Amino acid sequence: MHRLRARPVRSIPASHCHAGRPAVCHAVRRLGIRGAAACLALIGGVSAASTSAVAQTAGDAPAAAPVVVVLRAAHLFDGTGAGLITNAVVVVTDDKITAAGPASSVTVPPGARVVDLGQATLLPGFIDAHTHIIGRDLADPGSDMAVVKDYPSYGAIVGVENARRTLMGGFTSIRNVGAPNFDDMALRQAVNAGVVPGPRMENAGHLIGITGGHCDANGWRPGLVDGDYRSGIADGPEEIRKAVRYQVKYGADVIKICATGGVISEGDAVGATQYSLEEMKAAVDEARKLGRKVAAHAHGLEGIKFAILAGVSSVEHGSFLDDSAARMMAARGTFLVPTLSAGEVVENFAKSGRLKGLRAQKALAAAQAMRNAVKLAVKYNVPIALGTDAGVGAHGVNAHEFRLMVDWGGMTPTQSLVAGTSSAAKLLGWQDRVGTLAAGKLADIVAVPGDPLQDITVTERVTFVMKGGKVYKGPGAE
Repeated sequence: MHRLRARPVRSIPASHCHAGRPAVCHAVRRLGIRGAAACLALIGGVSAASTSAVAQTAGDAPAAAPVVVVLRAAHLFDGTGAGLITNAVVVVTDDKITAAGPASSVTVPPGARVVDLGQATLLPGFIDAHTHIIGRDLADPGSDMAVVKDYPSYGAIVGVENARRTLMGGFTSIRNVGAPNFDDMALRQAVNAGVVPGPRMENAGHLIGITGGHCDANGWRPGLVDGDYRSGIADGPEEIRKAVRYQVKYGADVIKICATGGVISEGDAVGATQYSLEEMKAAVDEARKLGRKVAAHAHGLEGIKFAILAGVSSVEHGSFLDDSAARMMAARGTFLVPTLSAGEVVENFAKSGRLKGLRAQKALAAAQAMRNAVKLAVKYNVPIALGTDAGVGAHGVNAHEFRLMVDWGGMTPTQSLVAGTSSAAKLLGWQDRVGTLAAGKLADIVAVPGDPLQDITVTERVTFVMKGGKVYKGPGAE
């Protein structure tokens, strides 16, 4: 909605600033339209008509009528896990859904703009709970040297294009779990201001991990890439608390810790525990005080169990999960964010020679284990949220994770879609805003060709993207 702007202060007639009335002119410039009108009335010497004209200029125009858009499609998947609705209609008023369901039960407001998407299926905007949207992805030849060769702001600039691709791929919300220099905060500010297109962002700021661990930059000469609690390098409970506070100070919505080694980091074993249980508890306790959840990067079994016991909200990757750890997660409601897309990427890179030595060995082991981890999570009813680790793989193809959840993890198409909509929304704490197509939710809506319950790969061919009532892709895109 747009409201008529008040006439600029300088448009007040110059006659009001005649000789002998410099104070009036000064008041106009200092106080603006409303203040100037009051000042003129008190000072006198200015006609009542002039004062009235100034006051009227400051009045607000009538509110614009709401914008109503009606989406029609052959099918609708509402994100709850219920079956498809046929002959579906969604009514959007401004930025929110006001009705959704079969056409027979939804009243189409007169004068609404109707968008007919034919044989498509409408779904809630997809949610990726594990991304690294800032900077180069692993396939970029410059990625390995980026930390020492790129200008500090280069990664944020690349992030602008990554954000656009992510949105156009149907992902209207993401959780970004680690970025340097608080570039994720800057990108979110630009997206929210409408400067650049991109998904809604829940951000972590810097990763937090031990000196020389997965969250640290290793393999360089001493002193070249060193950090402290401000950049997420923290050892011991008190330093970890300080690191958590610092990330929150500068905008972190969620805290990301590195509980174990990683695949593409140098010099650490993928399953090796890095933070102790005491240290993880300190991170969770401090984050909870500040109203934040903790996500734990954890491949190895001991680190997974420490993270669960410490009270993290989600285990990221969870590659070497076993039955006992899966039961622990289910009992505590700890989410698994499997990141199978990253597993596929590093497995392919290891086989092609892009990754070598220890990194290749770790990639092959973790990718194979991930397949089993998802199956165990499903077996024990562990809550699962879709996450891709985009940044290891490419941005904009995040929906490939749906296919991998089915092909690698043994999930049904319905289970995978729930993981990427309502389940992910719950993990982010956004379930009251997004994740399902229901009245009162934000109008984050995507469409795919055909029936995703019969062919999950159609999620990789998104034809329509609406975020907050604005169409970014498909009929009516601006």
